[in-house]
Amino acid sequence: MTPVSDQPRPRLWRRLAAAGYDGLIVVALWFLGTALLQFFTRGEAVYTRNHEYELLYQFYLLAIAFAFFGGFWTRDGRTLGMLAWRLKVVRSGSNGKITWLRALLRYLSALLSWALLGAGFWWSLLDTDGMTWHDRLSGTELQMTGASTGSSGQSPH
Repeated sequence: MTPVSDQPRPRLWRRLAAAGYDGLIVVALWFLGTALLQFFTRGEAVYTRNHEYELLYQFYLLAIAFAFFGGFWTRDGRTLGMLAWRLKVVRSGSNGKITWLRALLRYLSALLSWALLGAGFWWSLLDTDGMTWHDRLSGTELQMTGASTGSSGQSPH
């Protein structure tokens, strides 16, 4: 998929900085989600005697993270970390908002990238358009927003 804009893609460090911010928020949401579960599990986060509950708990945590990312991405294209680092996710080829299906594809392919030691992120260093696996696989792209760009096309932050 060809990127929409001619402006440079965000550099890897900027993507990872935004991911770090969002990661802290997701961990906090997981704490809250786990605390809510304790009302139904007699104070335990997961019933350790039953492996199906452990698997359901893992899916529950993944669903919480997807609700966070998908909600922000489909609303205005920016999570809180992306807002801080002046990034926005858009549909490739149209510069428009992404759908929940595209958000799910982006989320799942980003999980794959993280599971492979960030290989999909490192790919952006080799990609001619500076795109990651999850950009390519979901038909989305990350753009820099808001900040004035210097002669290098990169934000000063």
